[in-house]
Order: sequence, then C-alpha cells, then structure tokens
Amino acid sequence: MSGTGAYAAAWEPRRQILTRYRLKPRGWPERRRMRLAVISDLHIGSLHVPLSRVTEVVAATNALKPDLTLLLGDFVASRRRVASDPPMRDWADELARLRARDGVFAVLGNHDWWHDPQTQAARAGPTQVGEALREAGIPMLENRALRLETVDGPLWLAGLGDQIAFLPHHRGRPAGIDDLAGTMAQIADDGAPVIMMAHEPDIFARMPDRVSLTLSGHTHGGQVRLFGWAPIVPSRYGNRYGYGHIHEEGRDLVVSAGIGTSQLPIRFGIPPEIVLVELG
Repeated sequence: MSGTGAYAAAWEPRRQILTRYRLKPRGWPERRRMRLAVISDLHIGSLHVPLSRVTEVVAATNALKPDLTLLLGDFVASRRRVASDPPMRDWADELARLRARDGVFAVLGNHDWWHDPQTQAARAGPTQVGEALREAGIPMLENRALRLETVDGPLWLAGLGDQIAFLPHHRGRPAGIDDLAGTMAQIADDGAPVIMMAHEPDIFARMPDRVSLTLSGHTHGGQVRLFGWAPIVPSRYGNRYGYGHIHEEGRDLVVSAGIGTSQLPIRFGIPPEIVLVELG
C-alpha cells in the first residue's frame, strides 16, 4: 500500500503523456483536416507544476505543430500563495511562447476565479489570471465567439464563461458567469463548424446541435481512475462526463485529464496529458 501511495504522490503526477483522438463530429466539413492541441488544468505552482514544467509543456505542445492551441482554464490553484509559486507574469510569458497556425486561445476555470478574493467579493471580473493572459497577448474568450478564417476554411471558436466562478454559492444567486445563449447568439448560421471551449464539462448536457465539438477539462479524470471509473469526479453527472471522448445524442465532447492536481496532490491511473484532437 505504501508503494502505491508513493507512486500516486511522487511518480504519476510528474509523468506527461500525449493522448490523441481522431474524430469527425457532426457538421464537420468533408475532406477538412484540423489539429487541435489542448492544455487544461495546469494549476501552476502546485507541487508538481513549477515554472520549468510549464516550459516543458509549451515545448511539447509546439512540437505537435497544431493548427489551434486551446487552453481550457485553471492556470492556478485557489489557495494561499507560497514562496515557490512563480509570479503570474512569468508563467503567462511562458504560455505566450505557444505557437499554432491559426492561433492560441484561452478560457478561465473555476480556480482562476476562486484564487482572487477581490473578484469573489465583487462577484465580477476582471480576474488576475485573465489580466495576466491579456498582458501576455493570449486572447481570452469569455462568453465570446470568433469567426476564424483559417487556411482550410472558416471556423467559429467559442469560449464559455466559467460555470462555478463564485464561491460560496448563495441560494438564488448565480454561481457562474456562463452565458450559453448569449455566446451562441454571436454565431451566424453560415454553415461553418463550431468548436466550444468550456472549462467544466457539465454544460455538454444542454449544448446545442450547432456546436460540432465541445472541449473541457476540470475533472482531472478524477485523479484516481481504475478500469475506466473514478470514485470522485467534480461533476453533477459523475463519471458520465468524467474523462475522454464522449459521444452522446450525435454530439461530441472531449474531456482532458489536465496537467496539475487539485485538492490532493496525487494521480493514479490517469497521468497528466496534453491532448491532440485530429478532426476530419
């Protein structure tokens, strides 16, 4: 038992794998190919993600030569700062070294909001993490959709505001800033495919058919995963949206296990990963 605990605490969280998915979602144009690199849940400054680890993740992601690199939130951990935590500007500058043919884009996660006492008190942004990304030149999509004119044709890229941005959750008050209807209203009915970035996967249960692919993180795959099942998944749907490629009612969702850890600094059966989604 002690050996298993040591592996879960000291070895697996320091691993890094590449997980590939190849799929053709509904509404994806014929003969169109696209490579999406996905990075989620870095939790920079946590036990296993010093600044040097961010540098490694950036280099490994750039080596994939993606068309789009998408950052799915939880750049930090919502806890008191410790001396070993790198300044936000330093890790944001490292992420600014990411390169992709059609751009690098980000959404925020719940910890990026919970980390910020002033934001929590005001129940409104901007957040410190969001400002760090903006200053580093990384576009942040928060209830916002952009039409990208890629080499292979037009594409809508949308980012949803965080669904549990505010803590504690007061009865009768919204816990998040997500506005799915408002985000979808920005997308024209022009036939171009839509990719949605949403930190928490729970929104997938009511994602419109207009969205070709939803990309999420947040769950870490449960951090402990045995035979495809995790005992604890931070989702109201449990293992239904816990990890991996989910195809449901003709719609597609990919949930990343992320890089860092949260709450407990362990992983077992679900190593840190960079995700590459090959479409078409």
